[in-house]
Amino acid sequence: MSWWETVRSGLAAIRAHRLRSALTVLGIVIGISSVILTVGLGQGAQQEVEDQIDALGSNLLIVSPGSSTDSSGNRGGFGSASTLTLADAAAIADEDAVPDASGVAPTTSSSVSLVSGDTNWTTSLVGTTTAWPDVRSRELSAGRFFTAAEAEQGAAVAVIGPDTASELFGVQSPVGQQVSVNGTRITVIGVLVSSGASSSGTSEDDVAVVPVGTASRLIGSTSTTVSTIYVAAVDEDVLAAAHQEVQALLANRHGVSTVDADFSIATQDSLVETANETNRTFTVLLGGVAGISLLVGGIGVMNIMLVSVTERVREIGLRKALGAAPRVIRRQFLVEASLLGLTGGLVGILIGVVGAQLLPRFIDQAVSISLVATLAALATSLALGVGFGVYPAGRAARLTPIDALRSE
Repeated sequence: MSWWETVRSGLAAIRAHRLRSALTVLGIVIGISSVILTVGLGQGAQQEVEDQIDALGSNLLIVSPGSSTDSSGNRGGFGSASTLTLADAAAIADEDAVPDASGVAPTTSSSVSLVSGDTNWTTSLVGTTTAWPDVRSRELSAGRFFTAAEAEQGAAVAVIGPDTASELFGVQSPVGQQVSVNGTRITVIGVLVSSGASSSGTSEDDVAVVPVGTASRLIGSTSTTVSTIYVAAVDEDVLAAAHQEVQALLANRHGVSTVDADFSIATQDSLVETANETNRTFTVLLGGVAGISLLVGGIGVMNIMLVSVTERVREIGLRKALGAAPRVIRRQFLVEASLLGLTGGLVGILIGVVGAQLLPRFIDQAVSISLVATLAALATSLALGVGFGVYPAGRAARLTPIDALRSE
């Protein structure tokens, strides 16, 4: 019997029991589609995290204060202390001290209520310097950023995010409009381009950026401390060098060792790796569940093939009596099992691809289809058919013609 005849015979046997065959491949279909969607969700989340972190600024170092300890000995989390100052930012901006830094932007942050006419909106007030848009890789869709003179004078001007502009002014142009902050009127001079990113649970598009002196006046503070110092490295290749230079400089200024530093420095790479590690953990967990579905599907193939061997004992005996070699019998049942596995794989891939297109509409999460994962799923379904069909095929091949022919 040729290979084509074997395949045709296998297809005929599957068509003869359509319902049973469909139920047999159902487990493989569920497992394969689950694998594709699980991997797709994991990769989609990973890409989304990378895009959001890239939107925060390329080649970025984020310097944060250390933890504080109150009078009762209770320690706060990282960022709870007030150990970074404008003087620290100025020292980092010195090219001789940190030659691998291309820009430095210290920031203070607080939550304020902006009032425009009868409309009010609570947003994040960020006080910073003129270097902020370059360091944070932010552009303006309208208006301009404040100048060095306005920053030095603490002018009452602000650049707002697109979400803030939409909430306060609707479809009107915010540029030139005035808003009130704690009774002080400030003029909106620009609107940022949407970044679609978030930092520490705060949207980067819902923000009001003002000169650092203006921010201190608006919140009634005379402190020169800052909440974060953003440092842009010259390029990605010297990011590690810039990290070491900033760390050594601040440790020397604060009189501490790098081990007991009262500040922390995070890089884009570390943020991406942390987020991706979490995504990989969930992907592996969900992938394990999908793998169990595949295993169940494979056992279903073996079970049905054993039933098929039992039902077709007389057919097997007749074939052997007519001269069919054991390898031909074995090949026939392996082809049938492989066809079941391959069919389940193809249907599962189809459902997975369709699900990847529909799922983002319901869960607001991107799903990426991986060609490698799809091909691996197809190969896995075929391997399941072959692997779980070996025993039934071997059992059929070992039947003796006389025993098979006289069985009822």
